[in-house]
This record gives sequence, C-alpha cells and structure tokens, in this order.
Amino acid sequence: MTLVVLALALWAGGFALNVALANGPARGTAAARLAVPVVFGATVLAMWECLVRGLGVPPVILPPPSQIAQTFGANLGLLWRDFVQTILKGALGGYIIGCGAAFLTALLVDRYRYLREGLLPLGNFMAALPIVGTAPILVMWFGFGWQSKAAVVVLMVFFPMLVNTVAGLQDTTAMQRDLVRTYAASWGQTLIKLRLPAAMPFIFNGLKISTTLALVGAIVAEFFGSPTLGLGFRISTSIGQLDLGMVWSAIVVAALAGSVFFGLVTVIEKRLTFWHASQRGGR
Repeated sequence: MTLVVLALALWAGGFALNVALANGPARGTAAARLAVPVVFGATVLAMWECLVRGLGVPPVILPPPSQIAQTFGANLGLLWRDFVQTILKGALGGYIIGCGAAFLTALLVDRYRYLREGLLPLGNFMAALPIVGTAPILVMWFGFGWQSKAAVVVLMVFFPMLVNTVAGLQDTTAMQRDLVRTYAASWGQTLIKLRLPAAMPFIFNGLKISTTLALVGAIVAEFFGSPTLGLGFRISTSIGQLDLGMVWSAIVVAALAGSVFFGLVTVIEKRLTFWHASQRGGR
C-alpha cells in the first residue's frame, strides 16, 4: 500500500513540476519543451514501477520497468540483430522503395489526367486491404527473408505517399499558375520552380505518416514468417514462452526506432520548409 501512495505522490509532484515548467519564466524555451516530456515520461515509469509492485501484479501480466530494463540490457546483442533485420532491412528498405515509387508516380499522375482519374480511386481500395491478409501472400511470394517484409511496407506506404504528393502538387492558386505561364515556363520549369516547393509540406506529411506505417508493416509481417530474427518474430515467440520482459524489450526497441525515424524526417522538414507558415507558428 505504501508503494501505491508513493505512486500517487509521484503523480502529484510530476504534475506540479510540469505545470511550473509549462507556465513558468522558461516556458517556450527549448529547455522547457524538452523537460516537460522527459518529466512526464519519468513520472509514468516511476508510477508504473510502484503500482505494479505495490499491487502485486504478476510479471506475466505486466512486468515492472526495472525487469524490462534488466532484460533489455541482458539481450542487447540479440535485440540489435532484430533491429537490423526489421528496421534497417525490412522497414527502411520498403520505406525508401515505396515512398520513392509513390513520388515518381505522383509526377506522372499530375502530368496525365487519365492516370489521376484511373489510379487515385484505387488508393482507397488499397488502403483498406488488411495487412493480416496481404502479409501472408507476400511472404509466400518473396520468401521468409526481409524482402517480403519490405514488400509489405511498400504496399502500406505507397498510396498514402502518392495521395499526399498529388494533393501537394495541386496546392497552387490559379493566379500563381497563370503568372508562370506568362513567362512561357514549361511543365518541368513550373514543377521545379512553383509546384514542388508548394507541395513540400504535403510531401513531408506523407513521409511522416509512412514512418509509422513502415514500422507497423514490417513488424506485423514477421508474424507470418521470419528467419528466426526480427522484432515481430521476437514478440511472437516470447509471448508463447510467457517472457513478457523480452516482449516489452522488443516493443521498446520499436518505439525508440520509430521516434528517431519520425524525428529525423521532422528535422529535415524544418530545414527544407523553414519558409512555410506551419514552421513559423502560422505567422
């Protein structure tokens, strides 16, 4: 019971500290923006530890963070190999191929009206396909290696990236298009000078959405066949062995990889679209 009371005290202390950071003299600074989520995350982990131990929750139901950290540290080599197999090969490979193909296809769709009217309606159909149905088929086609996981990722990221890019290429006003036509600009010149810069926020929106889809696709695809490596394989087999510490360790690796992946795309977006209103607080 003491640990439960301690958990409530930690919540109250963390809440008060976050309010002070968010509304104090340092609010809006980079240090405050970093400190608030760090304090929040540390508070959640501390409460988790206290509540699980204080309420006597069995480790097979929910292990405490200390046990997860111990398992994580004891299996760094194995988790690294799983990370390489799932993230660097399956997810990243499929992400690059899928987003690159979608971008090139978007240029063709924007150039030729019949493609826009014929291909884009298929996007909703393809996006509605369940991954648990398509993943086993692609595993049968491409084998149990990372190539089949990359194929699943390509299928998942292609149409979201395509739709966002096409929408971005069309996000110019009639006055802007008329202006470049008065200078006798070709389609290619209009694309490079006007339409691609205007489409950059949409393109990066598609890239950011695809980071999450790529990780989910690669991990879920490993449930249907994997060469004894990968985060999805590790989660599936560890659940069967009731090794919840390893399950949560694999989840931590996936969460960290996803956060870093999303953060890198966001940093690149800020560097390339610093001129856009969304990067200047809407001013």
